[in-house]
Amino acid sequence: MITLADAAATEAFGHALAARVGPGDVVALSGALGAGKTSIARGLLAALGLEGEAPSPSFAIVQPYAPPETAFPVLHVDLYRIDDPVEAEELGLDDARADSLLLVEWPERLPDSFWADALWLTLTIEADGSRALTARVPAAWKDRWPL
Repeated sequence: MITLADAAATEAFGHALAARVGPGDVVALSGALGAGKTSIARGLLAALGLEGEAPSPSFAIVQPYAPPETAFPVLHVDLYRIDDPVEAEELGLDDARADSLLLVEWPERLPDSFWADALWLTLTIEADGSRALTARVPAAWKDRWPL
């Protein structure tokens, strides 16, 4: 478990994670509303070159980024409003991940089999306001984890 003291530490974690990701990777971000999923994504996107604040993709569902905006293509995905795996298939995430990093918020909205090779990060809000981060680390990530 990693303790993230505040929003700045959560973004800093995302920034550090950026050095370990690339096209074809999936980072699944799980946790309650306000737990820090988007903060991790914002830190990671900033480290990849995004200037300005990355909006939450809650309403767009998929927020794409591409060079020169970021070092390589990134799809920031929010599955909160997805009710059926067929809807996710329509997003074309399987095709996109061949050349993009997928940052997926609310991955639990789809079956676990969808994310078998994802680095799965779960954030919980602690009593003191800090965030506890736990990771499910697949074989493809063993040499890149921990940070």
